[in-house]
Amino acid sequence: MSHGLLLTFEVTILVLAIFLGFEVISKVPTLLHTPLMSGTNAIHGIVIVGAMLVAGLDHKDTLTSVIGLVAVVLASANVVGGFVVTDRMLEMFKKREKKPDT
Repeated sequence: MSHGLLLTFEVTILVLAIFLGFEVISKVPTLLHTPLMSGTNAIHGIVIVGAMLVAGLDHKDTLTSVIGLVAVVLASANVVGGFVVTDRMLEMFKKREKKPDT
């Protein structure tokens, strides 16, 4: 595949992914946005693995190391945020203890 054709193919995939993601998310009821997004944020563990692979390459320059490190930090923040939001959502559904009458 030539470089121009490969770039066109990759841009087409990106545009289709953006369109599909927008269509899927716009159909989700507002009440489900937070638990759905917190669950999908947890999937960013895969991004962390990829970022660690990029950051740990043998033949790299300083820019690649910095980008890999930034990717690890941002993906880690996204994972932690996803779990925090999920925990907060689950707390909302727990029954509250009633105070005993005195």
